Amino acid sequence: MDIVRIAQDDSIYPAGLKTCLGQSAPAAIWASGNLELLATKRKLAIFCSRKCPGNVIVKTYEYVRSLRDKDISAVGGFHSPVEQECLRLLLRGPSPVIVCPARSIQRMRPRPEWKAPLKTGRMLIVSPFEDGQDRMTSKLAEQRNVFVMALADTGFFPYASPSGKTEGLCRRAVALGVKILTLDCADNQHRDIR
Repeated sequence: MDIVRIAQDDSIYPAGLKTCLGQSAPAAIWASGNLELLATKRKLAIFCSRKCPGNVIVKTYEYVRSLRDKDISAVGGFHSPVEQECLRLLLRGPSPVIVCPARSIQRMRPRPEWKAPLKTGRMLIVSPFEDGQDRMTSKLAEQRNVFVMALADTGFFPYASPSGKTEGLCRRAVALGVKILTLDCADNQHRDIR
């Protein structure tokens, strides 16, 4: 996997990171795949709590399937079970995907199902973590999630457990000025909660 280091002063460094994170923006990020995906205009971050009601899971998958053929780049760590299934669904369509692991990517091997999307330019793997941060921790996951929110212009939160980390991330996203979408499971529609 070819890794590129992108410093803050590089022209392809995402402006949203500096805008949203200010002084907390990473000095550099590391990426592998189609670097042009960093500049796409419509990026949707996907976050869902680990434990999620069944009706929300079904409606989330229906919504994500509807995104596959739209000109939207999905961004996420794709760590929770619902997020992982969303990634699998997205990879079956033509839409671009940006995966942000909660660790450095210098020694990471791409999953077998990522090889074709990486080769065809539909995928980018990007991380704000330096070499040596090879194990995911809850602290790195929290930092990664804020990084993902800053990369995206919209956050999709199908479900956030009350008082959980995902709900806290949603509140932080609102504070960062990120547009938030969630599901209205009563009528199977997504809605803007900001």
